Amino acid sequence: MTLLEIKHLNKSYMLAGKEKVPVLSNVNVKFESGEFVSILGESGSGKSTLMNIIGGMDSDYEGDVMVQGKTLREMKEIEIDAYRKDKIGFIFQSFNLIPHLSVLENVMIAMQMTDNSKKERTQRAKEILTEVGLKDHMMKRPNQLSGGQKQRVAIARALSNDPKIILADEPTGALDQETSEQILGILDSIAKKGVLIITVTHSQRVANFGSRIVLVEDGCIKEDQFLKERNMSVKETTEKKGKNLSFASSFKMAMNNMTLNAKRNILVATGGAIGILSVILMLSLGSGVTGYINDQINSSLNPLLVDVVKTADKGEVKRQEGPPMPELASEPFTEQDISMISGIKNVDRIEKVTTITGKSKVVFNGKNKELSALGTVTDSIKADNVEAGTLPNENQVLLTASFAKSLSSEETYKSLVGKTVNLYINEMDERNQPVTIETQWVVSGIYDQEDMGPMSGAGVYVSYSTLENAYSQQNLVLQPKQINAYATSQDDVEGIKEAVDKSGFKSSPIASIMEQVTTYVKMASWLLSGIAGISLLVSGIMILVVLNISVVERTREIGILRAIGARKKDIRRIFFSESALLGLLSGTIAVAVAWVISLVLNNILFNTFGVELIQLTPVYMLFGIGVSTLISVVAGVIPSSKAAKLDPMESLRYE
Repeated sequence: MTLLEIKHLNKSYMLAGKEKVPVLSNVNVKFESGEFVSILGESGSGKSTLMNIIGGMDSDYEGDVMVQGKTLREMKEIEIDAYRKDKIGFIFQSFNLIPHLSVLENVMIAMQMTDNSKKERTQRAKEILTEVGLKDHMMKRPNQLSGGQKQRVAIARALSNDPKIILADEPTGALDQETSEQILGILDSIAKKGVLIITVTHSQRVANFGSRIVLVEDGCIKEDQFLKERNMSVKETTEKKGKNLSFASSFKMAMNNMTLNAKRNILVATGGAIGILSVILMLSLGSGVTGYINDQINSSLNPLLVDVVKTADKGEVKRQEGPPMPELASEPFTEQDISMISGIKNVDRIEKVTTITGKSKVVFNGKNKELSALGTVTDSIKADNVEAGTLPNENQVLLTASFAKSLSSEETYKSLVGKTVNLYINEMDERNQPVTIETQWVVSGIYDQEDMGPMSGAGVYVSYSTLENAYSQQNLVLQPKQINAYATSQDDVEGIKEAVDKSGFKSSPIASIMEQVTTYVKMASWLLSGIAGISLLVSGIMILVVLNISVVERTREIGILRAIGARKKDIRRIFFSESALLGLLSGTIAVAVAWVISLVLNNILFNTFGVELIQLTPVYMLFGIGVSTLISVVAGVIPSSKAAKLDPMESLRYE
């Protein structure tokens, strides 16, 4: 069966957008396996156009080109790509080797689209290179070879996929006579193995070397001359079907291209890393500050606690300047109020709390010290924070360290533990007459807090029952100004808060204020991260520019890949892989630098303030790398699409 048949082929070009100029006119010709055909003609005769049409590089023509009975005109783009990959091997006048690949890699590049393993591809490439006389040059780069050696590499690449047709465009045009004869001898030996060799040449000497000459003048076949019989001992080969360029191969090619321009790519990645670094650090700082605030809150507040206050209007807090303070607006609770709160569903227990502000003093050994506040002991006062002694029992008092020092001295204040102090509280009775409550209490311990106590700046703490007994001795009734309700479980806390509100009381605003503070910190960290993220736009633009430059620099490489059967999708995938690698590198640099900065700053903060505020978590690390990669891939959409749309013929002619 005829291997290649051309029927009524016509091809025209639009000249200056006005009139069509015929390049090929009514071409009819058949070719068989094992022929060494030379298409002879001067420049502009249409012979190169004919080769491009046969090779599936040009589909804008009239007529039919049939290969083994199948017409190219009816093939879809993906089928044309497969046709070039499986049946065609190109040998170019200018060699068109990829400069940053070795001789072996240049030959293997076409074999990446076969079903063979890497070991089989490597072995096959070495065998072909040995066959064409390049056994000792496999690891060299193209710029280390002579013109004849480069053409041998091009021939080896064309042979790598066992094509049925080899198209050679002026294969000896850049070579001297001796080297030309060697190259033609190699092509003749290939034809004898049953491969159809079609060379395009303007040299009669070269044309005479083959088995057949097709003379083309003014786009028409003027003569079809058979010089000798073709090789008739052609072995029938099974129809093979190659595969598409794999993702792994695309990724490896992208890695090689990244390595080729390593310095430039590292600089671009470093520029992009600045934005990612800023975002990661802002998020980590926000997380650290929020965690620190929450730790401080949780260290003094029980998560099961719902602190309840009774406002003046029973439900409406009085407006005041500055942060709300419950004791300024709260009313005392009655027994009925306490019973109502105790009866709320899922309340495990309650705690009465009060603070006496500005109406008390302590006398010890002749020293008379006014108390800014006297508070009752709650669960928020932890035994772990008692510097000396213990928490107070009945008729005992707990002094803060600062207040104890004012009664004694810096050196001897701990000796107050076990001593008796006199405490005086000025109150008003039911008739609005002044009454002084005088008691003697034993100091149980010193609370380790230098500036103020854990509740409203109190300097002295007693149990609620102790204070209540002191009041009852003067026929006074102590009413709590706050009720601490403890939930059975943390899941019940919100339900209790809702029940408190429905009962006309209010949860203490302190917890809400703390929650708002942490919310504001989070908002600030995200806002700062957003501002820092503007630099990500700059890095995306940088990557876009670099990839566009890369497309221009590698235009001929793209043409070579398309000529050996790579699909548009494959080209797009290579550039997508490069953009993803840039983003991955950028994110990795950012995470590494952020990690170092967090170690240094946390060390400084811990040594200075005893706290580490930069919480660089694995989530933030992955977030930074993911965002960087995503931005790079998005930036690579336009360049990769541009690369995929390049015309193979124009790309190969690009200088």
